Amino acid sequence: MRTALVRRTVLTASAVSLALLATACGSDKADTKADAKPSAAVSSPAPAAPDAAKAKTDTELSALILTKADLPDHLVTAVPKDEVALGEAASGDKAECQPVVKTQGTATVGKAAGVARMKAVAKPKEGASPEDTAAAGLKALAGTRTSVTLASYEGKGAEEAFAAVKAAATACAGGFTLTMEGEKTKIDKVVSGTATGGDEAIALTLEADVEGTKVTTETVVVRKGNTLATHTASALGVAEKPTAIVAAQVKKLG
Repeated sequence: MRTALVRRTVLTASAVSLALLATACGSDKADTKADAKPSAAVSSPAPAAPDAAKAKTDTELSALILTKADLPDHLVTAVPKDEVALGEAASGDKAECQPVVKTQGTATVGKAAGVARMKAVAKPKEGASPEDTAAAGLKALAGTRTSVTLASYEGKGAEEAFAAVKAAATACAGGFTLTMEGEKTKIDKVVSGTATGGDEAIALTLEADVEGTKVTTETVVVRKGNTLATHTASALGVAEKPTAIVAAQVKKLG
């Protein structure tokens, strides 16, 4: 029986693959905001956002999130609300790991005032034959897909959410068990790495063994003022790092 981790990846890949075959492109404008509250705030020496920082609205974030115009070599689609709901309902067996769990499913860490989401996958080059397009669509099933979630917070909420992710990555370095759709997947380890951009940033690699196959996700969380940008790349196997997408999103945030 496939685990929830793989099933979710297959569902996402299938939707993107079908869109590739139809050569359709789109962009997500706004999605449901998550209600989960952040873990206890962890102090951080990083640059602080102004106390009176005003959160951006869904509409304002929709103007800042990447679109097909920003990623001409990718298919950009909306994140379905049922997919967001799966991420919001996911949990870890250790409470301290919950902020990391949230970064894996387009949910927000803590209570965000404004949210925008999209997902992208590389598309065939223009002029490709129908056969090549179909092959690219099938390749997307095993390729890397990247979701981007922009979440804006009142006051120091973004700082606290970032600090919670950073603390969770350290606390859960030895792994945890992820529960999604009632099924459990053992995350073997969480590896923290360096990332650049914004006021502070962190890269996370989650590793798991799914039915004998090594599966990884690559996540980069960037805080720019009172906005948190979470980029999560997933695949049926080892995901590629979302370097180009992160660079484009950070640039668009200003």
